[in-house]
Formats: sequence, structure tokens, C-alpha cells
Amino acid sequence: MTNGPEDKQPAAPPKAEGAGTPPAAKPEGAGAPAVPAKPAAAVPPKPPAPPPKEGPVPLDNELVKRYRARFGDGVREAWTDRKQAILVVGVDRLLEVAQYTRDEEQFDLLVDLTAVDWPKREKRFDVVLIFYSFEKNERLRIKAQVGDGEPCPSVTRIWPTADWLEREVYDMFGIVFSGHPNLKRLLLPEEWEGFPLRKDYDILQQDDAWVRENLHIESGQ
Repeated sequence: MTNGPEDKQPAAPPKAEGAGTPPAAKPEGAGAPAVPAKPAAAVPPKPPAPPPKEGPVPLDNELVKRYRARFGDGVREAWTDRKQAILVVGVDRLLEVAQYTRDEEQFDLLVDLTAVDWPKREKRFDVVLIFYSFEKNERLRIKAQVGDGEPCPSVTRIWPTADWLEREVYDMFGIVFSGHPNLKRLLLPEEWEGFPLRKDYDILQQDDAWVRENLHIESGQ
């Protein structure tokens, strides 16, 4: 017996492709957009080598012109270094240059007084005075070349603070400051032989000799 029309079941609608079927597992990373590899960091180029250091820059400003007008060839050289004026004067004119520097140019503070040893030079020492002006907010350096055994005038009567500064230079370099009120060693004992900041001084030999003589022991150096 055949089914009547009322017994027929409607046909199921066709399934969409893949519907109801779990998708096949994809290999890890499949289908993901490729991430481009980071380019290697560029090596920065080496900075250029610094230019060779230039020598002193000659100076002929108004300050130098005033000094030269006053002292003539007593001002031997003038240059600038790191915005600081430097004058080289004859040691025989140092005292009057120092007086003028304080009274006329208003460099009223003696910041330091020291020396440098140039053993191969005829006048082997530079006596260096460094000044500051409160009025002008400027610094000035004055140098005088002094030979071994040649006296350098003391500036203690102009700047009393030079007292111990000159004693230290005498102690370390053996430079004699004529007119100093009490020129004697400051850091080392009076019986010490030699001057330790001279470039030809043998510090180890001198230490041995002084320790042996005064402490009666052998130096540990």
C-alpha cells in the first residue's frame, strides 16, 4: 500500500557545505598572517676623530692693549684659553704688573699662585698667578718665566694671601721669592733635601734617605 500525499514527509533543506561538521584541525600557524622579521639594528657610524688641538689663540683685546700701553715689552705674550686671558710678563716687571692688576684693572682676588716646571727650557719655571675680578666677573692669568736660582719678587704686600702660596711653591719647586716675610718650607721638614715637584726629582730615593736618617727604619716603598 502506498502512502498518500498526507503521509509524505517534507524533504529536509540541503545543508550548507560543511554545516554541522567540525572543521578539520589546521596546522599551528596556518592561515595566520606572516610577521616580517625585524631588520637588524643599523650600526651607528663612528663619530669623526676630533680635530687636532690648536695652539694658543693670540689675544689683542682692550685689556691687552691697556697692559701693553702701560708696560710696553714687559708684556711678552698674550693669548686666550677657555675664555680666560693669559699674559706672560717679564719677571722683573711682575711686582708693578701685579699692583696695576689689583688697583687699575680691579682684579682684587688672588685665587691661586703656583708654578710649572719645564726642565728643558732656559728659564725652566712658570710662576703662575690667577686672579678674579668681582667687579667685572672675569678671570685673568699672569705668568712670569723664572730661571733656576733666579729670584721672583713676592706679591705678599699686595695680596697677603700669597704668603702660604709662595711658601708652598718654594717648598715644592725651590723658587725663591725675594721680599717674602717668612720664606721657609710649608709642607716638608726644614731638613728635607730637594724639591719634589721638579720633574727631575727622584721621590723614592729621597724618601729612603729621609726615613732612614730621621726615623731610623728602612722605607717600605
